[in-house]
Amino acid sequence: MTRALLFILTVHLLACGGSKPGAAKPGDGTGGATGDETAGTATDDGTASPDKPGRKTRDSGEFAINQSDAASRPTNGKLKATDTEAAVRFFVIDKDKGPITGIVIALTSPTGEKYYTAETDAAGFTEVLVPIGAKYDLVFLSLGRRDVASQVAVANEPRLNLKLTLRYKREDLTAPPIVTPPSEPTPAAPAPRFVLDGVQFETGKATLTADSSARLDAIVEYMTHKASATIEISGHTDNVGGNKKNKRLSQQRADAVRDYLVAKGIEASRITAIGYGDERPIASNDTPEGRQQNRRIEAMEAM
Repeated sequence: MTRALLFILTVHLLACGGSKPGAAKPGDGTGGATGDETAGTATDDGTASPDKPGRKTRDSGEFAINQSDAASRPTNGKLKATDTEAAVRFFVIDKDKGPITGIVIALTSPTGEKYYTAETDAAGFTEVLVPIGAKYDLVFLSLGRRDVASQVAVANEPRLNLKLTLRYKREDLTAPPIVTPPSEPTPAAPAPRFVLDGVQFETGKATLTADSSARLDAIVEYMTHKASATIEISGHTDNVGGNKKNKRLSQQRADAVRDYLVAKGIEASRITAIGYGDERPIASNDTPEGRQQNRRIEAMEAM
């Protein structure tokens, strides 16, 4: 199963130091919104205000960032900007549901250093300190696919406070609708499962190949920085061979992935490994291509 994230991001920056009081100037933070989408703003307490016409992102995804020292950091901000580090604060808000909890944002510098926020709280708020004078890629950590959601340029100014409101609409483009008789309640949508593309095993064995590390290390990163997460790792096979053999092999492969994560420091109690054998195909087993798709490892976060 694949899953796409449609991000509609807006940004409001507060800068202390370096700018004249009340002055505003454009910056070059960039975001995932297109030039056809209207950017909104955030109030000082981080709640989203109605979108304001005229403040649109550019076609390249760059935001016109206003900088001003007219306001201080949010009241829920704990980190303090210094002469060498800026305090970057985020409010992550779903347009329809409001603040989103449990989101971790990674900021990557041009030289590859990474900085992580804590999980967003009930107000959708989180923050991080990063060195000044660099442009950072912003990525939402996920079990599945990760795209750069935005970029933000942190000016080379002391005691810089930046406040960003990120809005997005999460969409699952492949999950079929759940159809139930009118007389029955509609069941809750299942948690999304992500196929761990790139996780491979030696033929007919439960031995991970060396090139599986990159994909699995992304899971390690996710679970390291999202301490509340618990996941299920599931193994799947095609229908070639007996059911018992397939079930056993799929369990062994799921266990191998679990063992890898545990060896990297993730608590064993946070990972469940299950082998489903050939019970849950995602493609036809009548073709080599379909059988290859069915031989897979999936990850799902426990809800």
